[in-house]
Amino acid sequence: MNMFIIDNEVFIRLGFFFGIFFSMAIWEMIAPRRSLSQPKRIRWFNNIGITVFNSVLVRLVFPAAAVGAAVLSEQQRWGLFNILIVPKLIAGVVAVIILDLTIYTQHVIFHKVPLLWRLHRMHHTDLDVDVTTGARFHPVEILLSMGIKIGMVFIIGVYAWSVVVFEVLLNGTSMFNHSNVFMNEKIDRFLRMVVVTPDMHRVHHSVIIKETDSNFGFNLSWWDRLFGTYRAQPASGHEAMVLGLSNYRNPKWLTLRWMMAIPFAKRLR
Repeated sequence: MNMFIIDNEVFIRLGFFFGIFFSMAIWEMIAPRRSLSQPKRIRWFNNIGITVFNSVLVRLVFPAAAVGAAVLSEQQRWGLFNILIVPKLIAGVVAVIILDLTIYTQHVIFHKVPLLWRLHRMHHTDLDVDVTTGARFHPVEILLSMGIKIGMVFIIGVYAWSVVVFEVLLNGTSMFNHSNVFMNEKIDRFLRMVVVTPDMHRVHHSVIIKETDSNFGFNLSWWDRLFGTYRAQPASGHEAMVLGLSNYRNPKWLTLRWMMAIPFAKRLR
């Protein structure tokens, strides 16, 4: 199975990406949660543009990416799970959970460290939040994130199949929880006991700083509850809440050229 996943990693990830993307896009059209404040055509063109650019860049800088690191660590017997005698299935599942905690921790750090916030705030300058926002990140942040994942793969000795499972989950849940979709309140309450739902993560994109600094999880909702960063609902309600950052209200920040320049803007908030 390992070799099948390694040989077909790109096709597996692309298949899930397009499947989830189009499913959420259709859901947004049929049952939107909020009215959009900006033209979708402009936002989608630029958000998808940065997504494609980042994907190509990662492949150029890290040709084998985290999957390649997993193969190397297994061959060289590097990392915790390549030293301990643990059933592969259990080790793989635990590794996915550890990687998810790593991304939560990374997200918190990128909010708290001013230099890293300069990079991450590009993600928060989107004036609407929908399925395309889930992949709207600055290229330097994407490269740093991949470096962190590769480092963690070497430390814990992640198997290649569990890396692919994690990447699929991370990309899929990011598109899901950024989607502008209406969900029944009872279903939302049930789902967010385990996973981050759109209503839960939308709070994180509020213009109110205390709400921006909450709900950092992308996949599992446990970490926010465990570390005290969970906020159930926005103060203004989902329909009335203002999204984005207070100092970046000009629609020019939605275009690719200005998105790339955001880390170099003078103000930190």
